[in-house]
Amino acid sequence: MEWTRGDRIGHGSFATVNLAIPKNKTCPKLMAVKSCGATHSASLMHEKLILEQLQGFPQIISCFGDCYSFENGEKLYNVLLDYASGGSLGDKLKNSNDHRLSEIDVKGYTKSILKGVHFIHNNGYVHCDIKLDNILLDQYGIAKIADFGLAKKAGDGNLGGELRGTPMYMSPEMATRGEQEFPADIWALGCAVAEMITGTSTWQCSNVAALILKIGVGEDMPELPGDLSDELKDFLKKCFVKDPRKRWTAEMLLNHPFVDHLDYVDDFQTVSYLDMIDMTLTSPRCPFELLDWASEYSSSMTRSISSSNSSTLDFDFDSNCGGGGGGGSSLNLPAKRLSRFVCDQMPNWSVKDEWITVR
Repeated sequence: MEWTRGDRIGHGSFATVNLAIPKNKTCPKLMAVKSCGATHSASLMHEKLILEQLQGFPQIISCFGDCYSFENGEKLYNVLLDYASGGSLGDKLKNSNDHRLSEIDVKGYTKSILKGVHFIHNNGYVHCDIKLDNILLDQYGIAKIADFGLAKKAGDGNLGGELRGTPMYMSPEMATRGEQEFPADIWALGCAVAEMITGTSTWQCSNVAALILKIGVGEDMPELPGDLSDELKDFLKKCFVKDPRKRWTAEMLLNHPFVDHLDYVDDFQTVSYLDMIDMTLTSPRCPFELLDWASEYSSSMTRSISSSNSSTLDFDFDSNCGGGGGGGSSLNLPAKRLSRFVCDQMPNWSVKDEWITVR
């Protein structure tokens, strides 16, 4: 695949991320390319291999292949990825008005992340670095898990005292025994959810050594504000269980009331989804259609949500609307609705007697 390197949009400890503009028109208009020097590319190669195993799931960042390039006298190893135009959840939190997200937004993001974590675990991998900066948002606001540089096969044994991941998201078993299995991802997920709702890190400790000691030793638990809903408090308690054997799994958490009863929000955030509904929903043309419209509104929204493994909305576009076929949804474009008023008869604006004063 031929492509051109664009502006830099991010960087990590060993790699940089740039926009990539493909020269082949069959490819996405924009991609992201993650690059590092070929001599220290083992971690990025490892990430690419794992992404290939997890390919095609909506809540996992997609990989389009890899290649080498020679730039400014250096040989680079490049991995081509989805371009997440919405940035990271960490960026969204920093840019929000009060540096925290509403609970309904947290519900939607949490469910998307949980689906991704569940898929990763079902395929036998542990992500090992779940955090807000590694959760990217696409143009529809769907959360996608990225950065698999530290991921490992489940059951490969302890890390022999090696500390991996981000200290603020580290689980007690990782801090004390170097144990990083499925439950460690769940603890980190709890830290991410708590950070979204509070706007601050779960642990208030600036010294890394003291932080790791605080997480791993003693009975200290992450501090949570008292104004959270009972469902959210209980959800976080299921994540923050010191004993990893008693911590809830991703599958169990997907059935927790905090995320299980999202009415019309599944893979989409509330605001972006309802904005799309506002633009496309068939509205009543007169008061007599209001009751039928209200009934059609609730049923059509239910039908329009795609399956749990899909990340798209299906719309019913006909040939007059210039679109492709959808999945039988009753949502229509405004142009299609307005076409119902079109007729051959032209109005006669000169006849004033036919005008009726209504107010």
